[in-house]
Amino acid sequence: MPVRLPWSSLLLLSAGIFVAVTSEFLPIGLLPQLTAELGITEAQVGLLVTVFAASVVIATAPLTHLTRSVPRKSLLIALLVVFAVANLVAALAPNYAALLVARIIGGAAHGVFWAVVTPYAARLVAPQRLASAVAIATAGATVASVAGLPLGTLLGAAVGWRVSFAVIAALVVVIAVLIVIVLPPVEHRSTDAPSRARFAAVRDATFAPVMVLCATIVLVTLGHATFYTYIAAWVIEVAGFAVGDVAGILLLFGAAGAVGVVVAGVLGDRVPRTLLPVLLIGVTASVAGLATASDSPLAVVVLLTLWSAFLGGVPVIAQARLLQTASLALRDIAAAWLTVAFNIGIGGGALLGGIVIGTWSVAALPLVTLGCLVLALGLVVFVGRPHVLVDDDDEGDDAVDHPGEGERRDARDERRREP
Repeated sequence: MPVRLPWSSLLLLSAGIFVAVTSEFLPIGLLPQLTAELGITEAQVGLLVTVFAASVVIATAPLTHLTRSVPRKSLLIALLVVFAVANLVAALAPNYAALLVARIIGGAAHGVFWAVVTPYAARLVAPQRLASAVAIATAGATVASVAGLPLGTLLGAAVGWRVSFAVIAALVVVIAVLIVIVLPPVEHRSTDAPSRARFAAVRDATFAPVMVLCATIVLVTLGHATFYTYIAAWVIEVAGFAVGDVAGILLLFGAAGAVGVVVAGVLGDRVPRTLLPVLLIGVTASVAGLATASDSPLAVVVLLTLWSAFLGGVPVIAQARLLQTASLALRDIAAAWLTVAFNIGIGGGALLGGIVIGTWSVAALPLVTLGCLVLALGLVVFVGRPHVLVDDDDEGDDAVDHPGEGERRDARDERRREP
């Protein structure tokens, strides 16, 4: 398999992630228009995001299992078609109930799409370029937070919320057509998949480390969402910034996250074993600083930037590490579990943050986040000993053999012998 990165294919996958994540959070930016036209409350608009995330959590794993024998390229195209229809239904929704149905359908397609994209990217590249491939393919999520949601919000304010959803649907169709033309097919079924299918996933030798990684991501995302969902309130009420400063701070936060994605993509191929704990230490230290230095505006800006930069690399390395850890037979369903883990954290964090504010205050948010991050770091350091297939750039960095590695090495060698 060539070492050179297939940029056109990876950027197409990234574009799919971009429109999916933009659509997921679009109701947040369209809140004034939705409440005015549909006669609903702000809480009901928030429910559109919650229902989407809940649909991802509930549907991703079973749908990924049911579609495990479907060719990956065909599945990606089918999922994009469903996602386009869901956004078109949202654009044409006559009432709130129809909009909720559209969000449920879109969430189900979104979850499976995420679960398929990262393994697809991994199969397009040589093992030593896996982290770079995952970083490119998932960068669309960061671009969506930095540019997609603001642009969708501006479009909705200018010409109406329905146009925003319609544009998303049109972009999805364009991406699907380009995938038909450009994206090469991949073989996703391992030679032992039929025999493994007869046994429960828990019998897989790599099941335990995959579950530890998913638990780690739940804790990290839970902590992050607990604080970040209410970051505007914290910046104003605790750090003392003006309301007009919030947009600039959030833009800086998003840009720093994009830098983190790039750095993780570069370093992840060189030191796949050590980067995740380093990133988590950086996030933990940054949040700890925010909990103690909120009276210094400069310190707050610097620490928020560092928080986002360190955190930006976590999804990239987590997904790369998952693909390096899971056996070939478990890889696709493991990617689905990781998608579910992220969404449990997102939805649970928003809920937990509201409870923290109601019980204590906005100032307590970073302390709760800090507790979640410490637990996550403990899992990585003391429980989740990495079982990584890719050698650390021939430097012999703690080479580890583990159950199931032999079959993956054989599969890797077979791929390398292909012309």
